[in-house]
Amino acid sequence: MSKTEPTTLLFHGDLRATLAGDHRVSPLGHETRTQAKLVDTFDTELAHAGMLLVAAEDSLTLLDAGGAETRQDSARAGFIDEMAEGPVTDILAKRVSPLRRLLDLVAAEMCAQDVALRDAKDRLLCHGHLRLLTTKDGHQVSLLGLRPLSGRKGDFRRLVKHLRSDPSLCPPRQALEALAPGVTAYQPKPDVPLLPDMPAFDAASAIIAAHLPVARANEPGIIADHDSEFLHDYRVALRKIRSVLSLFKGVYSPEQVADLKARLSALMSVTGLLRDLDVYLIERPRYVQMVPDSLRPGVGLLFNHFARERHGAHDALCRHLQSETYAAEIAALQDLFANPRERLSRGDEADHPARDYARQLIRKRYRKVRKIARAIDADTADAEIHQLRIQCKKLRYLMEFFAPLFGKAEMKRLIKALKKLQDNLGDFNDSVVQQEALSSVTGRLTDTDHDGQLEIARSIGALTTVLHQRQDAERARVMQTFAAFDAPKTRAGFKALLEPQIGSD
Repeated sequence: MSKTEPTTLLFHGDLRATLAGDHRVSPLGHETRTQAKLVDTFDTELAHAGMLLVAAEDSLTLLDAGGAETRQDSARAGFIDEMAEGPVTDILAKRVSPLRRLLDLVAAEMCAQDVALRDAKDRLLCHGHLRLLTTKDGHQVSLLGLRPLSGRKGDFRRLVKHLRSDPSLCPPRQALEALAPGVTAYQPKPDVPLLPDMPAFDAASAIIAAHLPVARANEPGIIADHDSEFLHDYRVALRKIRSVLSLFKGVYSPEQVADLKARLSALMSVTGLLRDLDVYLIERPRYVQMVPDSLRPGVGLLFNHFARERHGAHDALCRHLQSETYAAEIAALQDLFANPRERLSRGDEADHPARDYARQLIRKRYRKVRKIARAIDADTADAEIHQLRIQCKKLRYLMEFFAPLFGKAEMKRLIKALKKLQDNLGDFNDSVVQQEALSSVTGRLTDTDHDGQLEIARSIGALTTVLHQRQDAERARVMQTFAAFDAPKTRAGFKALLEPQIGSD
């Protein structure tokens, strides 16, 4: 089943009581009650995209900000790749990362009833279907599906226009917030208010303070093991904090930086094995397709081994995250950056105005990226290409950190150009790292019999050959993608960004 209502609007509260003006909702027929759930990714990707997903009675209903409603029967939410085919799944596949699992965010009772909308003179304007969602805490949202009367399209358009101006109307994100306050607050890339003349010390401390809660917000999802992206977001948040300490040179004292980097590295090291295994398991279908049919049983055995390793790695990380030692350490870090001026040691650049300091850092990293990339050719060592990838990542972090100081629109365009080069370099690096990792697996196959080990070894040999071929192909693309990044329009964008500090190239 596809779209069932020409227009479905969302409203705060019970529309039967809240609809204002010269219009009212009158019931038709009996009311039915069922249990429903509001479904989204952990980072509420759908709500931020202007969509609301409701699961009830083994069906999914998707509403968007424009009033379109799409329904799919015999469907359960989960990973998109594992969901039944249908119109809702088709829409979600274009919006939701295949690595993100759709989760139940809030439960509600859904009361449904056919209704009529009438004006002040009791004239029938249209028929509709009203669904009232009520949570156990008493939060309510109304879903009103409207059907025009035959030959009354003009009246219908005027009614819809009137309803869209009603003060209780709410877009999907507000509707989800109304039912579950605070649920859409999580942002993996938090907005950090920065001012051009604020000291670099304050800017760095604010960026770190904003990313610590991002890491912490992912802890329950890592432990519950909903999907691998919780750990990914956790690691990225900690990596960005560590990058601030490395890139913002002179803001903190050398002793303070060394201490904080060591503490963050200790937190990160516990997560490495699980993340590596997650990456392998996510890529399983691609690995299977890399080798001929005769070697695929060996690939299956290899991934069975990875799955067993992952179980142990996840248990170990959960024990770490639930330990008193971890709780004390992460809380101590948050306390440091809650009162940075009192608790952190300042460096020589601490009072450097933030925007001037940002231009200095971005200029230095941008020039380094261009210098390395322009020297790459067919004979360049893997280590040099890896170094370019690292410099690109550092440049991107700086640009994201300081975007509020320069105007997000222009910075977004430059970051988009950089990301294409990063994607290419990331694919190259993945091919290299995966070859190295596969070569180390054989010595860890203590949970596999001798014949199985031989079969896995043959599959690893075939996979390594294919990965090496992909590495060569990605290397050849690096020069092309850098040329696109180094185009005149992008160079002009960087020049405008850094103009107060530099002249022409």
